[in-house]
Amino acid sequence: MIRTSLLLLFFLFATAAGEIAMTYGMKAAGEPARLRPKEILQFLGRAVSSGWFWAGIPLMAGSFFSLLVLLSWQPISFVIPASALSNVVGALGAKYILKEDVNAARWIGVILVCIGVAIVAKG
Repeated sequence: MIRTSLLLLFFLFATAAGEIAMTYGMKAAGEPARLRPKEILQFLGRAVSSGWFWAGIPLMAGSFFSLLVLLSWQPISFVIPASALSNVVGALGAKYILKEDVNAARWIGVILVCIGVAIVAKG
């Protein structure tokens, strides 16, 4: 059970950190002025030149492959609800790293996710 717990922690960190890094990189790239091929290519050029974008790729890959390993070790009825805890880490990262406004309704959602995961883990 310790290896599952450690891999789950890695999965949660890699998922949230990868999403935060990708978000930071994409926000730095801005957005295309219009959905025309030239503007889209310029936008993609800005995105791939961001270090945050490239930092997010191995984190997201690590997240994906650790999810596959978790699914080989534990039943899906445990892994998928437990993977929802990445939303907790993501909300904290959004608030404190990306400086986003996380309103009360979102925090209530995070608490409900935690309660749901606790119920599934207990059962």
